[in-house]
Amino acid sequence: MNNMLDRHHLAIIIEVERQGSLTAAAESLCLTQSALSHSVKKLEQQLGTEIWLREKRHLRLTQAGEYLLTCAQRMLPQFEHAESVIRQFAKGERGDLRIGMECHPCYRWLLKIVEPFLQQWPDVNIDVKQQFTFGGVDALVHYEIDLLVTPDPVVHKELEFFPVFDYEQVLVVHPDHPLCKKKSVSPTHLADETIITYPVEAGRLDIFNLFLMPANIQPGHHKTVEATDIMLQLVAAGRGVAALPRWLVDEYSQTMPLRTLRLGKNGIKKQIHLGLRVGEKQIDYLQGFLQFAKLNTS
Repeated sequence: MNNMLDRHHLAIIIEVERQGSLTAAAESLCLTQSALSHSVKKLEQQLGTEIWLREKRHLRLTQAGEYLLTCAQRMLPQFEHAESVIRQFAKGERGDLRIGMECHPCYRWLLKIVEPFLQQWPDVNIDVKQQFTFGGVDALVHYEIDLLVTPDPVVHKELEFFPVFDYEQVLVVHPDHPLCKKKSVSPTHLADETIITYPVEAGRLDIFNLFLMPANIQPGHHKTVEATDIMLQLVAAGRGVAALPRWLVDEYSQTMPLRTLRLGKNGIKKQIHLGLRVGEKQIDYLQGFLQFAKLNTS
């Protein structure tokens, strides 16, 4: 008995949805339109249900088609990833390590790991995907990256997360700031302050999510800056305050006038985790990266 659903069927479903028509999809897949139409018709006959509804020159996915599209989007990247890994094994190569970042300041920490890692694993290529900031879980699940650096692990049946180091999120101020007289600050102390953060929605930032929002406090002003260096230069110039990992501020405070204050009496304790797909920890160079990460606790 022939399989009802093959890989090329999934590729057709994705391409027709991407291109919007059988004609454009056929050209993209290097097929004739008649050959593609025949494949579609045969697949629908085998499945016993329509995948698309024909509306003049356009195609619209049925409920069954929407389900198959979801399957295709999840499964095809896995096929491609597996083929890529096997090709690398066949050529005696180690492979590629695509790292996604869900932690802006962790890029500086990552650089300390990459250098010794590349020396020990010369056959592994590294690429850092910062565009997955706060969207890394989906990227990891869908094989767009191979490893996720995040302070906020999630429970997911297809993923596993490994803690690599602890840190404290602290408030950064200029040494002459009036708050420096205090050992720690409360949310009300920031009600009139300008808080400088990375350009991320407030609900995903620790200073808001874990500190201000529970107290129903809004800062006086909220300014966003992409670069850590610029953010801390603004703080050093007395233009506002920021919340960052203590280890990162300690590095910059050697050359900038900066002070750190605890957020609340007990502080905000966090951990950096590395996320992997379940079953891939045994890949030797991923094990090596985890070891280097645990050794380098900033």
